[in-house]
Amino acid sequence: MSPAITFYTNPMSRGGIVHWMLEEIGEPYDMQVIEYGPAMKSDDYLRINPMGKVPAIVHDGRIVTEVAAICAYLADAFPDANLAPPRAERADYYRWLFFAAGPLEAAVGAKACGLEPTEKQQAMLGFGSLDRTLDTLAGAVRDRRYIAGEHFSAADVYVGSQIGWGMQFGTIDERPEFVAYWTGLKDRPGRLVAERFMQEAMQKAGMT
Repeated sequence: MSPAITFYTNPMSRGGIVHWMLEEIGEPYDMQVIEYGPAMKSDDYLRINPMGKVPAIVHDGRIVTEVAAICAYLADAFPDANLAPPRAERADYYRWLFFAAGPLEAAVGAKACGLEPTEKQQAMLGFGSLDRTLDTLAGAVRDRRYIAGEHFSAADVYVGSQIGWGMQFGTIDERPEFVAYWTGLKDRPGRLVAERFMQEAMQKAGMT
């Protein structure tokens, strides 16, 4: 039997977060690497994701796109992996998973594009300012091994990836809180599998 999960990705994409998540759940999956350009905008792939972007998964015929949604979906679809807190204890889990997917990613993206919102514009934007967003995130991970309780969860996959990549590429400050939190996550076996996949692809492309 073929795996129930098909994973569409590109090694130089946010698909690395989903790759890590898939390794954490420990279920077999079929990886389909989609090249940037015509392949990602092909009719076949647009039927999976009309945005023409990766990652995406298909699980038992159900399509899920958007990285945070995929992480949350997989945690629920495979409860034996214990990657989501009990339902009554998910306040922090949902809060920080979607804080990273919303305000954090928007703030970092705006800065990377050279956009500096004025004080009036900050009132219109969900993230306000990058400094305010990073201050809030630093408070969330300060003196905590995991962001949503006593155990590792899908929220750590997503938030940790954003922090780790952000510090690596200089879009997020290397604050002590971020360094300590990322240090506790970066050597998980599932993340290292995803990291090796990306590094091998970069070497083949002559990027390292």
